[in-house]
Amino acid sequence: MLHTRLYRNGVLDKEGFPIEEVSDHVADPASTAWFDLCSPSAADLGLIGEELGLHELALEDVLNDHQRPKVDVYDNHLFVTVYGVHCEGDRVVPVEVNVFVTRNALVTVRENEHFDIGAVMRRWDATSRLAGHGVTFLLHGLLDYVVDRHMAVVQDLDGQAEALEESLFEEEVRDGRTLQREMYTLRKNTTRLRKITLPMREVLGTLLRRDQEIIGDRVMTPYYEDVRDHVVRVNEAVESIREMLANVRETRLSQQGFRLNEIMKRVTGWAAIIAVPTMITGFYGQNVPYPGSGQPWGFFMSAMLVAVASVALYAVFKKKDWL
Repeated sequence: MLHTRLYRNGVLDKEGFPIEEVSDHVADPASTAWFDLCSPSAADLGLIGEELGLHELALEDVLNDHQRPKVDVYDNHLFVTVYGVHCEGDRVVPVEVNVFVTRNALVTVRENEHFDIGAVMRRWDATSRLAGHGVTFLLHGLLDYVVDRHMAVVQDLDGQAEALEESLFEEEVRDGRTLQREMYTLRKNTTRLRKITLPMREVLGTLLRRDQEIIGDRVMTPYYEDVRDHVVRVNEAVESIREMLANVRETRLSQQGFRLNEIMKRVTGWAAIIAVPTMITGFYGQNVPYPGSGQPWGFFMSAMLVAVASVALYAVFKKKDWL
């Protein structure tokens, strides 16, 4: 499906038109055009670059996947790279979105279909009263959606981290390997998300610079500051999850150490109980005369000594909570 829109004087005038018409609409200062590309070829990008006068380095960055979230400022346009996120099973998967911003045109280039551009369009429709601010309005809606998705994923990871933390003290502790795998997956997802969200503060900071001519709408500034505030909250939540996972790991290691000590204490106690009968029977196995040697009562006396010593040691160790 072709995603294109044309706003004229702050009102949605047309959508779904061919991309070839964009250059005609861009020539009108009262119009703001947007179109979306999904996994375009180098030839398609070259054609768009010629139509809008885009810098060759920006076009090259689109073809080189996995750019860092950033804002590059060129003479006649901005180049913005951000990442949407979605979950596939227990994995957080990023989707690169590159954005070209000119004075009255916005071009979004998605890595694949997993980034829901329809949700961005619905967000624009929900705040259509701001459409008169042109590309500033369109870019805000896109960034707002991206950061809100970051927040949703962070909240999900935070819930998983809390559940993992509580499970450490459940009476029925899960299998150690399963717990370790969950911790590893959660740490990996958090690290991947941190690489995406941490540079977003710099992205919003660049867009809010006072000397920025393309994005210089004072009316939209509070909206961009609100997005930056959400970015700060996302980063704080990510760091909180990282600290929580570190505490979970330390607690897990402490539990393992405590459990090992308990096992060693019990093994040592049973070894002491077994050692006394071994000593007594070894004593009675000497090839020298001893009390009861060669007499039936000698056997019963040794058996009684074994039983009494074992029971006494067991009682003492149990009282000291060594068994």
